[in-house]
Amino acid sequence: MSDIIQLLPDAVANQIAAGEVIQRPASVVKELMENAVDAGASTINVLVVDAGRTSIQVIDDGKGMSETDARLSFERHATSKISKAEDLFALHTMGFRGEALASIAAVAQVDLRTRQAADEVGTKLTISGSRFLGQEVVGCPAGSNFLIENLFYNVPARRKFLKSNATELNNIITAFQRIVLVNPQVSFTLHSNGAELFNLKAAGLRQRIIDVFGKRLNQDLLPLSVDTTMCKVMGFVGKPESARKRGAHQYFFVNGRYMKHPYYHKAVMNAFERMVPAGEQVPYFIYFDVPAGDIDVNIHPTKTEIKFENEQAIWQILAAAVKESVGLFNEVPSIDFDTQGKPDIPVFNPGATPVQAPRVSYNPAYNPFQSAPSEPATPRVPDQWEQLYEGLKGKQEGQAGIFDDTETDSPEPAGASIIAEKSPTHYQYKGRFVMTAVKSGLMIIDQHRAHIRVLYEHYKALLASRSGSSQKVLFPEAIHFTPAEQAGVESVWDELTGMGFELTDLGGGSYAINAVPAGLDGMNMARLVHDMVDSAISQHTSVKDDINHAMALTLARNAAIPYGQILNNDEMENIVNQLFACSNANYTPDGKIILGILKQSEIEHLLG
Repeated sequence: MSDIIQLLPDAVANQIAAGEVIQRPASVVKELMENAVDAGASTINVLVVDAGRTSIQVIDDGKGMSETDARLSFERHATSKISKAEDLFALHTMGFRGEALASIAAVAQVDLRTRQAADEVGTKLTISGSRFLGQEVVGCPAGSNFLIENLFYNVPARRKFLKSNATELNNIITAFQRIVLVNPQVSFTLHSNGAELFNLKAAGLRQRIIDVFGKRLNQDLLPLSVDTTMCKVMGFVGKPESARKRGAHQYFFVNGRYMKHPYYHKAVMNAFERMVPAGEQVPYFIYFDVPAGDIDVNIHPTKTEIKFENEQAIWQILAAAVKESVGLFNEVPSIDFDTQGKPDIPVFNPGATPVQAPRVSYNPAYNPFQSAPSEPATPRVPDQWEQLYEGLKGKQEGQAGIFDDTETDSPEPAGASIIAEKSPTHYQYKGRFVMTAVKSGLMIIDQHRAHIRVLYEHYKALLASRSGSSQKVLFPEAIHFTPAEQAGVESVWDELTGMGFELTDLGGGSYAINAVPAGLDGMNMARLVHDMVDSAISQHTSVKDDINHAMALTLARNAAIPYGQILNNDEMENIVNQLFACSNANYTPDGKIILGILKQSEIEHLLG
């Protein structure tokens, strides 16, 4: 029997490795930017075309490479970062595996121009699908210039499953932000299709955060700093009032490397317990400085999961530091020393004669709305009023199946029968539940969730038909978006307009809200639009229905009746009737139970 095990060719092995290292255009940007930082660059420029599908170019002024190093850098496991296994536990660089350039070259067409500062001329390499097409001497600035074109051109299945340009660009911006936030001493620029998205000058850490996410965030940041023999923790956490339901900027960095750590995230959020509403998140930018031998970064291909040797102790240090920062903020009183132009408060003088208050004369019997002698109010019911409801009779009879049995089991077989047998009088319990008697027992409805379901279907219909009515605002409100959020605004612009919003582009990521959908009086429109854009971005898809679902749900959550609001019987009756006219009266769009029925037999059993 012949042998069947064989060594894979280098090109095939590189493509297999690329499946883990290079998942999308953002992975290429991340790897090349990290290499530029490791090379000691002071300026890094990133240029992408068509969200990286067509080309990705990263230019730096770092050390550059010699002719031999440039050729060797594209071989698998060729690296200048480590030389022995022990170096893995004392890493001081972003990269160390030597797989990035080989993986990129396996699935794209690469053009590299590089020169060391001491050399008079540089080197140009051309590679396509792991095949070297040429190497020549060329004149170029000191540093490296990587041009990656036609990513996944030889792996059509991978290219086919890339998301929309807006989604891929958002992922590139996310990877870009993770690197610039931890390297404030380096200048960065990011261009997309020739348009400048970021131009970040070298600055301090706080200024870099403001440059990336906007000046509005500056007033919400609280400094955080603690230095122990085990680790050093510094950075910023947000004030409690900066909490948001989604889209909060939350970043952990350890030894200059971005990481995800749910355990440490819980330590931060515990400090804000009972200070922010449930389900909301506060922003934070926290940097750990830990001895390299106490962490292991080589446990995940993306290097975003890091294992700590003293995880529990560092958790306690972090939790204490955040609580101290928030506590100092709450304890410092706010004193206003600006008294110019304000009225003076007179000093109390017990011997002074009190000033006589002016007398006002009025007629207590005067009623400006009464034009004739009042008469006892009598209800006016038109004759033959039954004819007004003849058209609804057939609809009500054919309304069985209001509960959507395809999604969940319903407590009652039909919504129409419940409406027919429910009591006209309702009771509100603790400002949260609407209770009404039905034939089978006592029906309990969560008023907030019921209103979410009603409003969700209303706004979903408006988005589908693009027939939302607008209401002009007296004073337009300005709203600012970061470059990542601005890409999301463009992707949902038609949906916002169809719902009734009217936004005017002021330039620089700022917009003016000139009109809003009717019926949203008293809401924070800037925050509402932010939440809707964040919801659309978080879908990570170009499917229109998913975007409409996210936007309608966000709008319904913000506009729904809050817990604690007192309702009269007519308002409760209106909510109940509208709920049972929905396609699914049992569950909210995100799967939460709206109502339940305490059966008559259960009530009798409770009372014995």
